Amino acid sequence: MATYRIERLNKEFLRRISDLLLCQVKNETAQEAVLIEVNCSRDLEHAKVYFTLIDASRLETVMDALKSVAGTIRSMLGKQMHLRQVPELHFIYDDSENKAREMDALLDSLSIPKNNQEIEIK
Repeated sequence: MATYRIERLNKEFLRRISDLLLCQVKNETAQEAVLIEVNCSRDLEHAKVYFTLIDASRLETVMDALKSVAGTIRSMLGKQMHLRQVPELHFIYDDSENKAREMDALLDSLSIPKNNQEIEIK
């Protein structure tokens, strides 16, 4: 369980990384990522940055672009935030939305009797 300080840092990292990707980073491919969540380790060595894409077919190119700008974003964060250590950023694609759509489609495909119909128990 994350402490209150880590939770605040996670929110601040998410806000700052989003701003940096939008305004400071010149790589347009990296700007296609929609950031969802940041999870820092307790010692602030590593931070997992979860993102999703509108067009999932461009996952590989966007992932490569994010990996290439991770060091730049980390150095910009170090200049903006007054922390002893700025975590190393690891970008992770979050496909939970796609899994939820598949689950909805599976549930919709089930034939469940309506409330008006009685279910026969054998």
